[in-house]
Amino acid sequence: MIALEPLGRHQFDRVAHIAVTPEQEPFCGSITGHFAMDEPDCDFHGVIRDGQTVGFFKIDRAYAARFDFARPEEIGLRGMMIDRGEQGRGTGKAAMRALRPYLRARYPGAERCVLTVNIVNMAARAIYIAGGFRDDGQLFHGGRIGPQHILRLDLLSQTAEQPLT
Repeated sequence: MIALEPLGRHQFDRVAHIAVTPEQEPFCGSITGHFAMDEPDCDFHGVIRDGQTVGFFKIDRAYAARFDFARPEEIGLRGMMIDRGEQGRGTGKAAMRALRPYLRARYPGAERCVLTVNIVNMAARAIYIAGGFRDDGQLFHGGRIGPQHILRLDLLSQTAEQPLT
């Protein structure tokens, strides 16, 4: 069973072992890099399988201040990574399915969660889409390694996506 849970900045030891493949790291970064960033508006979270932390992501409460395509009522998903030894077991898909209720409970003022995924990272995009994120066709061109799809997850409804206003 997959669960999501908050991580404190003092809990590096719980996620220090998490590493993605070298090809994936340019897209999601590294655990060490995320913990080294001074981003007080970012909250850390773990992906847990059977009591073991197997993934990491952060929620950026100031996403709209960082990116002009985001709206004030949106939070950002950044740095999503599943340990390379855990990949291929459905963990990423299960984590994305658990994300909507998890975020709704922890960020009650947020209407949507938004992320960017590089256009060449088709596997990650497919996992986000399977988890309920919607691609409305916008691209972000300010990424470090090329254009990125902008995806949004409606946090207000259980299943049906609401039109953006």
